[in-house]
Amino acid sequence: MKILAFAGSTSSTSINRELVKFVLRDFQDQEINLIDLNDFTMPVFSVDLEKKGFPDSAHQFLKVIEECDVIICSLAEHNRSYSAAFKNIFDWASRINVKVFQNKPMFLMSTSPGGYGGGNVMNTAKTFFPQFAADIRDTFSLPKFYENFDMESGVINPDMLTDLKNKIENFKIQVKNND
Repeated sequence: MKILAFAGSTSSTSINRELVKFVLRDFQDQEINLIDLNDFTMPVFSVDLEKKGFPDSAHQFLKVIEECDVIICSLAEHNRSYSAAFKNIFDWASRINVKVFQNKPMFLMSTSPGGYGGGNVMNTAKTFFPQFAADIRDTFSLPKFYENFDMESGVINPDMLTDLKNKIENFKIQVKNND
């Protein structure tokens, strides 16, 4: 199984990237492509720029999705929505292929320092991504990242860890049953 993993953030200290890396520990026997959105920089989307052509980075983003079997991502929440960097990549990619996520099974996550755990962006994505061919199989939101996560140990809240591990195992079963 080829896994595409990313955080919806360009921050060098992304807590969502840390959550993704923690979850990937449960997939060490799989082929993992952990991408950094900083490798997909492009101008801010506009119809005027679109008329001049699409950035190579938008095509590259779609290609890494095409080459994977499943997607694991954790979305950063900026002002109750996607980060500007992720939204821009998504906007460009969706103009090339409206089925951005190409019907790949997805484990969708979010985290934040606050008590809602990126719940706003998670709720938006759960509604919005399927319209762009995301096959969201499960979701996980981690509130109060700095209280519930340790950079070495990962999720340290026992109840949240149990919930996450159950969701990971369920995701693996669902994906395996699709093969």
